[in-house]
Amino acid sequence: MDSTALLDVYGRKLLEELQENARVSIAELGRRIGLSPTATAERLKQMEEIGILHGYTIDIDREALGLEVMAFIRMSCGGGHNYHRLLEYVQTLEEVRECHHLTGGDDFLLKVTTTSMADLEALIEALLPYGNPVTSLVLSSPVERRKYAVNGKLTTVTKRHPKRNR
Repeated sequence: MDSTALLDVYGRKLLEELQENARVSIAELGRRIGLSPTATAERLKQMEEIGILHGYTIDIDREALGLEVMAFIRMSCGGGHNYHRLLEYVQTLEEVRECHHLTGGDDFLLKVTTTSMADLEALIEALLPYGNPVTSLVLSSPVERRKYAVNGKLTTVTKRHPKRNR
């Protein structure tokens, strides 16, 4: 089954409810979206099988774990050899929370967490053989994790700035 069929009104309601509370029971989900528990469970299974749903996670307070420092490190590798070596290396680093391949002047953007500035410094030094790390410390995160607009339309900007006739 393709994702278009699963992302009908019921599928989008299901995603919206799961983003609100992924621990809600199948029966309660069904009540909220207007499907039977059996139909809801089947819809979830299909969404998992084709990759719309990747998992059900929890959000842990990193500072409670002693991870006081969060930073973004932009990496420029300067060539193919370092590029592939860096990709392999970051897979082994617990400090790397996310790694994004970029366009533009940098090759990668790493989101990292460490227990201290000394640990961040050690991480930066460990990255030096793979390219040029440029680090930005996170002071605060006014928008940490936003829910997806499951209706498929991002309208915030277009409502404020309608297209002008040229």
